[in-house]
Amino acid sequence: MSNMLPQTVVFITGAFVHHSCWDPWRTYFESKGFHTIAPPWPHKTASAETLRISHPNKDIAANRLPAITDHYDQIVSQLPEKPILIGHSIGGLIVQLLLQRGSGSAGIAIHSVPPQGVFTFQFSFLKAGWGPLGFFTSTRRSFLMSFTQWKYAFTNGMDCDVQKEAYYQFAIPESKLIVRDTITKAAKVNFENPHAPLLLTSGSEDHTIPASLNYANYRKYKRSNSITDYASFRGRNHFVLGQSTWKEDADYILDWLSKLP
Repeated sequence: MSNMLPQTVVFITGAFVHHSCWDPWRTYFESKGFHTIAPPWPHKTASAETLRISHPNKDIAANRLPAITDHYDQIVSQLPEKPILIGHSIGGLIVQLLLQRGSGSAGIAIHSVPPQGVFTFQFSFLKAGWGPLGFFTSTRRSFLMSFTQWKYAFTNGMDCDVQKEAYYQFAIPESKLIVRDTITKAAKVNFENPHAPLLLTSGSEDHTIPASLNYANYRKYKRSNSITDYASFRGRNHFVLGQSTWKEDADYILDWLSKLP
């Protein structure tokens, strides 16, 4: 896609983390000639610290997947051309939903929450997701990961001081409803539909979204007759955007984009 430079890249944040997690990625992509934006989810424009202090936050608690998807679709529709969409976790699911609408020129779903119907009973997935789903608790209250939950779901395998720094820099309250929406028709994808080129990536150490789940997501597109690729990276956990290896992942994505017809 080098013939399309400069092009806009829209970075789409996942759940539980502040949109500033994309800042190094934005700087790097802009150094390669792209224009970038990383719009926050509704009710999440404040700093991570301010959002944590606001917990329980009833406005965040009311966020739903269809509204978040529409939020990004509206942002994309105001751009002069279809952008490249890059999303992490639920942001990766939103990328897939937006490509179904024809809203992007290409999509990259990093450690993506899968669309409806793609599931696993792997223990780490169930353990990491139980708290955020918030069963038997009020959906009017936002969910904020404890540091212990964060260490398991996001930063497993990393130095404790690095885990703490990442938690206080990025962890924010989340809607339990939007997590539940990911297993409903709000997350439905018709995998046989033609779509813009899509790359799905996974990490071998991701507790929240195991690599096997990303691969199963990728395999669902085998009848779409559209460019759909998959890449797995060793040593990546769910905090992949902030790991020391993030630039290697970014380079892989940039190389993949440059080879698209």
